[in-house]
Amino acid sequence: MSTGYLITGTGARVGKTVVGCALGFAFRARGLRVGVMKPVETGCDPRGAELDPADARALALASGCALPIEVMCPYRYRSPLTPRAAAQADSAPEPDLGVIHDCFDRIAAASDIVLVESPGSLSEGLNRDADFTDLALALGLAAIVVIANRRGGIEAAIDTLGHAAQKGLSVAGWIMNDADPSTLPDAPQAAALLSARTAVPCLGTMRFKEPLGIQAVEQLLARHRR
Repeated sequence: MSTGYLITGTGARVGKTVVGCALGFAFRARGLRVGVMKPVETGCDPRGAELDPADARALALASGCALPIEVMCPYRYRSPLTPRAAAQADSAPEPDLGVIHDCFDRIAAASDIVLVESPGSLSEGLNRDADFTDLALALGLAAIVVIANRRGGIEAAIDTLGHAAQKGLSVAGWIMNDADPSTLPDAPQAAALLSARTAVPCLGTMRFKEPLGIQAVEQLLARHRR
């Protein structure tokens, strides 16, 4: 039976794909079969008659996941909006939880660990009836919350972790990321401030354009081995 994680964040452009690629590569290097999924990707560029999901392809490359892109990313939209808004702008169907679940099951059957990346935050709408917290609960995923070390980042993290707790979603931990070149204080200092305000464990920190620390990988591997 595979272990699954939803890599989510306090919003867009916080470093979710960077974290997902780092974890996928690290798990693969330790001999695990890593499945990846970005069930919905917006802002896709056209490639011939198809829309190219760049984040999903990056996750697949880092993790060595060779499943069809249609399975790893079943919903792709041109408009760089939230999933529901992008579907409306593109005159395309909204993401369907059942379709995503079927794709996830196919990935999980061939994997030891599955990493699923959300396009935005936990509370972002997947479709008319569900958000990404509902998706994680339906797929049996624990969340990994990526937090950008920006002004208001700690408050956004408290809100995100509170939303998860309110809906009964397990959170494996959070990662503080220097997503921008000029952040003050740096990620370790910001992580210490957040740790004082929540009991959810810190998995690690990332400085701008530097690798994810081994601490996050080891903690998640320990959880996987239970």
